[in-house]
Amino acid sequence: MNRARASSQIVRSKSKKKRAWHFFFLALPLMVFVFFFSYVPLFGWWLAFIEYRPGIPIADSPFVGLQFFRIFFTSRDFPRVMGNTLIFAFLQFLSLPLPMLFAILLNEITSTKFKRISQTMTTLPHFISWVTVFSLAFAMFSSGGMLNDALAFFGRGSQNVLANPDAVYWFQHLMWLWKGLGWSAIIYIAAIAGLDKELNEAATVDGANRLRCVIHITIPGLMPTFVVLMILNVSHFVNSGLEQYLVFRNPVVAANIEVIELFVFRTGLQLFDFSYAAAVGVFRSVVSIMLLVSANLVAKKIRGSTIL
Repeated sequence: MNRARASSQIVRSKSKKKRAWHFFFLALPLMVFVFFFSYVPLFGWWLAFIEYRPGIPIADSPFVGLQFFRIFFTSRDFPRVMGNTLIFAFLQFLSLPLPMLFAILLNEITSTKFKRISQTMTTLPHFISWVTVFSLAFAMFSSGGMLNDALAFFGRGSQNVLANPDAVYWFQHLMWLWKGLGWSAIIYIAAIAGLDKELNEAATVDGANRLRCVIHITIPGLMPTFVVLMILNVSHFVNSGLEQYLVFRNPVVAANIEVIELFVFRTGLQLFDFSYAAAVGVFRSVVSIMLLVSANLVAKKIRGSTIL
């Protein structure tokens, strides 16, 4: 009897090991991809500490230490670029609850056909490139666009939103919301589908209306998902917006729309100052890590649980 049990345990352990190897080989391509495209490029950070010039081997480039970091922190670009980045990040932070609220509103729609049409129409902009979005915005909001034609028809004058420095922040934020709101709500829609429907039925029996069910059942049930997405989004606040701000940038609004990621792109790939761009990129990565850790600590104090 003991021998049979021992042999069955051996067979089970072998099957578990075999299954573990299967999972390992399934995850291996992703691990290799992450290693080569996320960790190998970190060796490029060495450019931030040397004065690299194209054509000169990296090993022969002089070591300058923190010189490029000091240049960036004392330059006129630092307060401007960081100010723009923080403004856009603050607007995105204020908008974090909107996908959850939008998903709740979609869930409360009784018409299935209208719900599907609404979800499809709000998700489609995510798959449109920013170049196409700029073309649509140019056709509507430029000096000769549809908006100005309508304003001229009613005698309201001309308003070129794309070339108005005072309108950069709210206009770009609205474009960002329009493009990503429906896509961001998909996760919350899936989370709502996973909530226990018996809680809503019991609350309805007790006399709660739909608004009270949303406030006391749906929103608390979505809070774990919201906290995880908030932590992930906060860490990307200084690493997002390159494509959008690059295509919408023009000489009139350049000072207001240039965020830190766009500054790294222009400095490195347009001005060919690779060491300076690498130093700013290292600073951006450090800020992202600090934001991620800070958001994780705040979530731990508020909810008692973290994702790290």
